[in-house]
Amino acid sequence: MTFAPPSPPVLRTFVAYVEDKPGVLNRIASLFRRRNYNIISLNVGRTHEPGVSRMTFQVEADRDMALRIEANLYKMVNVLSIEDLTEVQRVVRDLALIKVLVAPERRREVLDLVQIFRARAVDVSPETMTVEVTGDQGKIEGLVASLRPFGIVEMVQSGTVAMSRGSQGEAARAAHGARGPVASVA
Repeated sequence: MTFAPPSPPVLRTFVAYVEDKPGVLNRIASLFRRRNYNIISLNVGRTHEPGVSRMTFQVEADRDMALRIEANLYKMVNVLSIEDLTEVQRVVRDLALIKVLVAPERRREVLDLVQIFRARAVDVSPETMTVEVTGDQGKIEGLVASLRPFGIVEMVQSGTVAMSRGSQGEAARAAHGARGPVASVA
């Protein structure tokens, strides 16, 4: 009898629809802590439906661990549905605000760099400029590397948000009022 080796861990992107109630985030984070799953990115926000929040989190996990994560989340009372977006076409975005030290005579140079990355200046003071960029992690890292020579004063980055492309995942979104695993649409 031969056993297949475990699949290598990959960065997996999950979306969970949860009841918008106090303590839900704490209970889900505690589940990850107890199971020793490291959350790489976490974002929680409202949805278009009152009383429902959407959590997007990224975890390094192999296929078996991903299935355990889904099963453990479905056991939680406030979780309405889960989607693993890792293997479907998806739109993934992060947002970063980067404050750069820039003298007035070098602002045009920074603005030209910002334009290359399709970012934008959102604040200017006599000594600094704050830049907003959205995109994948590679785009953000590229802009940070380009701005580093000017002197980055401060930076903050949001957690990842993701959604499946087109009609993929509609079954999960439509069924988030139902309990139990939702078949993924590929």
